Amino acid sequence: MVNTTIKPEEKVKASKSKIHAAWLVLIGLCIIVAFGKGVVNNSSGLFLTPVSKELGIGIGDLTLYMSISAVVTIILLPVAGKLMAKYDIRLLLIVAIILQGGSFAAFGLMNSVWGWYILAVPLAFGAIFINVIAGPVLINQWFRKNNGLALGILTATGGLIGAFAQPVIGSLIVNQGWRYGYMAVGITAIIVVIPVTLLLIKKLSQNKGLYPYGMTDTEIADQGSSSETQNEGIAMSDAKKSSSFYALMLFFFLITSVASFMMHIPSYIVDKGFTQEFAGTAMGVYMLGVVLGAIIIGMLNDKIGSRNTTIMTMGLGLISISLLLFVTSSATVIFVALVLFAFVTSGIGTLTPSLTQSLFGNKDYSQIYSTASLGLAIAAIVALPAYGYIFQFTGSYSGGLYTILVMLVLAIVAVLYAFKGKEKLLAAGAWKK
Repeated sequence: MVNTTIKPEEKVKASKSKIHAAWLVLIGLCIIVAFGKGVVNNSSGLFLTPVSKELGIGIGDLTLYMSISAVVTIILLPVAGKLMAKYDIRLLLIVAIILQGGSFAAFGLMNSVWGWYILAVPLAFGAIFINVIAGPVLINQWFRKNNGLALGILTATGGLIGAFAQPVIGSLIVNQGWRYGYMAVGITAIIVVIPVTLLLIKKLSQNKGLYPYGMTDTEIADQGSSSETQNEGIAMSDAKKSSSFYALMLFFFLITSVASFMMHIPSYIVDKGFTQEFAGTAMGVYMLGVVLGAIIIGMLNDKIGSRNTTIMTMGLGLISISLLLFVTSSATVIFVALVLFAFVTSGIGTLTPSLTQSLFGNKDYSQIYSTASLGLAIAAIVALPAYGYIFQFTGSYSGGLYTILVMLVLAIVAVLYAFKGKEKLLAAGAWKK
């Protein structure tokens, strides 16, 4: 029988390659998330008006499929986390993009709103892996050093490519029709993501000399250290009984609820007396802020820790919303406020995974993160229409902005409480190696 175990000196040699495998995995993730989330999901709104007009379907009836997707996400997130821990990540991602991209392409064949409702189920299940959990889980596995920076790059790249893709897809719909647009976007995503997954996505393996970025030669040479480090943390069974877990889930809900106001920013700016053209320019500035915020927050996560970075980011959010409430006559002030607000919204992709890892470690990371992400899914259903109803009933977004101020303060409290709960878990001996 052939001995496939790599000797310690060979492990060190394997770690010395010019480009660490972790960075190749990150490149693959950036492409996968950019197409799955930035291109497919983020272009959904572009199709609503042309589909509604041609098929005679009300916008409200049509957008109900997005609510169905959100409900499916809530139900299946914990299941997806368990599958991530059990099966080959490449197989899961390939199946996921076929479900997500294939369902999106199939929208182009539909003539009844029921088609959107039915396809919303496989669309959402595929999107859970591509858009929500694959990036944080793989980055947490591969990056011991620069974990926050990697998350920031993933968030920034996905947003940047998505921003460039939107006008292209919009032009495609105008020139070729919404049916062609649906099919072109969905099929392109499948064609791009499958080979990228096969070529660049890898799983950590001691026997193949694959170790996290940032692991020292001494640690690599120690045969036992890698597996111990990768499995160190708090088990899901202990996590779900702790106050830390529910405080984390509350934080997920709060930051997503705050970020949901982004969809109402153009309407808010116009309501304050500015032109639609200025609102478009302001959103362009906001998108640049998302890219900048993702990178800076990721770097700060590595430098000062996720708890301190989160508190600082929520503080920037408080300044941003205060400016939007009390100083709205200046275009420059609005630009500054939106850049600061972008730091908060980019925190969904950078702060939430880092906080999960800081609180619970690596042991059952995929299950804990996916279950805590229920807070994200619930907020996506509740917050977005809530801001619209506040404006509808009061004639102003001020009530929504005051609510955001309260939520930002509660988010800080939730994080502090979560880390307090971690101390109890450590004292009880729940952190295992």
